[in-house]
Amino acid sequence: MNNSTELFNYNGINCVKLAAGGYEAWIAYEIGSNVVRLRDNANGLEFFRFNPDNTAEIIKQSPEVWGLPTLYLPNRFANGVLKASDAVYNLPINEGLPYNNHIHGFLHKRAHELVEHNADSNCVWVKTRYVYDENDEFFSYLPIKFTAEYTFTLSEQGLEQNIRFTNYSNVALPMSLASHTAINAPFVDGGKEEDIRLTVPISKKCELNNRCLPTERLKSLTMYDLEYKNGAKCPVLQVCDNDMYVGETGELDGEKFHGFIAEDAASGKKLCCEVSDEYKFWIIWNDRGFNHYFCPEPMTAMIDAPNLSLDRDITGYTEVKPGDTFESHQRFFTKLPVSEG
Repeated sequence: MNNSTELFNYNGINCVKLAAGGYEAWIAYEIGSNVVRLRDNANGLEFFRFNPDNTAEIIKQSPEVWGLPTLYLPNRFANGVLKASDAVYNLPINEGLPYNNHIHGFLHKRAHELVEHNADSNCVWVKTRYVYDENDEFFSYLPIKFTAEYTFTLSEQGLEQNIRFTNYSNVALPMSLASHTAINAPFVDGGKEEDIRLTVPISKKCELNNRCLPTERLKSLTMYDLEYKNGAKCPVLQVCDNDMYVGETGELDGEKFHGFIAEDAASGKKLCCEVSDEYKFWIIWNDRGFNHYFCPEPMTAMIDAPNLSLDRDITGYTEVKPGDTFESHQRFFTKLPVSEG
């Protein structure tokens, strides 16, 4: 099977198409380095929410709910305030009443630079980059120069995404990162939504108030919550609205596994997402449950983390010192049922 990369235009969206190991991925570098499509052609899985008729304008209207967008700064900051260790930043309030928060930052909406795309006998890869400086309109709110570098690698091991943030300023860079992972429902060709079961390794629930901000109470898991942990949760056809949890390490086929698993119960095919240890929290959201996708979102920090009174080792909030780099990693892949006999 030939490994390849090619530039192509998807309804006005410039993309790099990767093919390797039976998988195909489309990276829309001009829309936040979004993975607008990931498909396992060999086993018939459509990983992310995808519409062949989408245009750039449709995706740009709601870039959080298509493909695999990376959010910086993710989720909500109360009243737009971000209290870093050496400054207080006032971000634009882009979520109206009754919430009155800043939500989801800017990085997933920016046109990134295509640095490289190439292939060898083992894998294919794409590198993209976004240089954040005074040329970005958001810089007046967050005047901290940094560069975000993305590397996507596709092989028989699935799609790997590596992200590096390097701080090029003389002040601390607030760090909270998330993927607004929009999983297609159903994700198996010919599958049914009611057959989907989601497993997310969780330990405590983070209570949220009516503005979707943490109350700072960490609660024991109820029967509803345990459905996620036990792999019994159907993540569609019912409402999952900002269920936020402290993550832990789970299992996949008897091995330790830090990530979520979505299974098609009828076929036994599993869609798996493994994340690096930087991702300490999960939010599950499904846009009211009947729009044919669900979002198990890995986050490095709690909602509103820098503003909470909880210790950083609880909230996950970190800062990148001047000249330093923050790095995170995740991988998406298919797991097939073990054949009998």
